[in-house]
Amino acid sequence: MIKHSKLTKNLAVVLLLALTVNSCKKQVSDQFDIDAVISKTELQLEHACKVVETNTKGKKILPRSIDGDRVIMVSSSDWTSGFFPGELWMMYDLTGHEKWKNKAIQYTELLEKEQYNTGTHDVGFMMYCSYGHGYRTTGNPEYKKILIQTAKSLASRYNDTIKCTRSWDHNPKLYTYPVIIDNMMNMELLLWASKETGDNTFKDIALNHANTTIKNHFRKDNSSYHVVDYSPETGEVIKKVTNQGFADESIWARGQAWGLYGYTVMYRETHDPKYLDQANKIAQVVLSYDKMPEDNIPYWDMHAPNIPNEPRDASAAAITASALYELSTHSKTNKKTYKEAADKIIETLSTKNYLVKVGEKQGFLLDHSTGNWPRNSELDVPIVYADYYFLEALKRKKELEGIK
Repeated sequence: MIKHSKLTKNLAVVLLLALTVNSCKKQVSDQFDIDAVISKTELQLEHACKVVETNTKGKKILPRSIDGDRVIMVSSSDWTSGFFPGELWMMYDLTGHEKWKNKAIQYTELLEKEQYNTGTHDVGFMMYCSYGHGYRTTGNPEYKKILIQTAKSLASRYNDTIKCTRSWDHNPKLYTYPVIIDNMMNMELLLWASKETGDNTFKDIALNHANTTIKNHFRKDNSSYHVVDYSPETGEVIKKVTNQGFADESIWARGQAWGLYGYTVMYRETHDPKYLDQANKIAQVVLSYDKMPEDNIPYWDMHAPNIPNEPRDASAAAITASALYELSTHSKTNKKTYKEAADKIIETLSTKNYLVKVGEKQGFLLDHSTGNWPRNSELDVPIVYADYYFLEALKRKKELEGIK
């Protein structure tokens, strides 16, 4: 079993966070030009649109990653399908250029049928990252109807004995009723639907899922397991394992980022202090990783066996930065710490080491993400969700700093 460095007393945590702040102060440049970065990403996204148009074939309509020099295209039912439309909506927000709104509408509406998809928990990712942005931007009543139906589809996966929504239907030989930490990201759709419809069923499902996840997914040091498998008959935990991390007891970096983001959203939508407390606990884990590289872009798993010669995960970094920007607006004691840590990540991701040169890598924005290392899938490559959360983090940074 892999041993973790435990977060001990509050004083130790404060000292660790203080060291992080000092490191960020030293390394974040006062000359960081966010508008220049946005301009580069806009040019690259224009290139991405051309790549997508050229490579659309049949049901393969949206970009996910690359394999060598080849873009990997997926159907609307792929769990990553909502991220590219979401990028287009955010580029419209960042630039105000009408062409991005038109492109966003075009690609968002390719996902319409997924509102009836009851076979995956990931409809939250798929539809709220696309139609959710679209509805906030346009107020289109058809988008609202589609999102409410999507929430109904997601709610159909809820088990009231376990008090969680089921994550995967595949691998029945491995799992009975698997719930993954990633699933916290899909609760935002349910909370939105509850507000829009007045139906508390959606909210109750989200609250129960979040509370059960706090109870069973987190170790004593506040790091998270990837998968908790339950008995649907009794609600008891069968096992706690990993699917995409290095080992059952290791710290899979993207999993920690999903949890951080998810509980930050839960607090924003409910103002329940236990969710803020959980988000703060996860943030403390993330900001005090053993073996964290100096540039604050984590290895794909923080207990991977060959550190420092392990792939990084820029997607985990981008998700973390976006979550920390929002968490900084809710935290009274760590506001500055979170903001400066996120700034450091975003500055690093905006350098030539990670930000793809315009016209290269099939139009993706960030390089060096790791999708599923145990299955040798998407290793050290651009991945669409890294780009999505990078743009979201840039947008949140601009809003926090009052940059027009």
